[in-house]
Amino acid sequence: MKKKTPSQDMTPGPLSHNPFEGIKGLLKDKQVVTPPQQQLQSLGKTLLRKEGAAATVTKPEEERGVFLEAMQDVAPMVKGREREILRDIPSGPFPGAPLVDENREVLEQLIKLVTTGEGFILSLTPEYIEGTGYNIHSEYARRLHAGDFSIQSHIDLHGLTVFEAKEIFDGFMKEAIMTGKTGVLIIHGRGLSSPVEPVLKKKVIEWLTSGVWRKRVFAYASARSCDGGTGATYVLFRPRARSKHA
Repeated sequence: MKKKTPSQDMTPGPLSHNPFEGIKGLLKDKQVVTPPQQQLQSLGKTLLRKEGAAATVTKPEEERGVFLEAMQDVAPMVKGREREILRDIPSGPFPGAPLVDENREVLEQLIKLVTTGEGFILSLTPEYIEGTGYNIHSEYARRLHAGDFSIQSHIDLHGLTVFEAKEIFDGFMKEAIMTGKTGVLIIHGRGLSSPVEPVLKKKVIEWLTSGVWRKRVFAYASARSCDGGTGATYVLFRPRARSKHA
């Protein structure tokens, strides 16, 4: 009888599946390939280091050349002019700044007022005078001062005594009314030499608002600056009554 040889054990054991088990060994034997992005970063750092080294050598020379080229047309500053230049620099805000320097604006307006008269309102000064006849709207006096009515004749009483001025004033008014004048100018001066108040100016206003001329005067007002300002007075006469035979 033949002996039976032990047969191999065909009983299945536990299952196992690990396909990456051998990769560790491969990595040890082979160099890992760097991804493209890391290669680019490494290359860029290398180039920057090289360029930085080159720039370190040439930068001072290049900067000096650029500076000399830019300054070739610039004249050197005269010694001692630093303060003068700083004085000429405007102290206000830079152009386009949202804030407005009110003091500077007021100063500019004052300069215009003194040099050209721009902004001067004569009717707001204490020396300004105006008036109208009985039941006449004050608008006529303002219009008279503004130059809305024609001035057809004038007389200069400046420098005369009160007695002399009254005689000439009466004669002038009479002639102006008889010849059909509608507006005249009476120059009396501002009375700056008077110790208290302008005597002649005050008398002219008194003559216009009382006596025989009161009913003839429609309105009066200080003249414009071009005609003497507060040293002269415009007078507007009432329209003459039409003749019944006309």
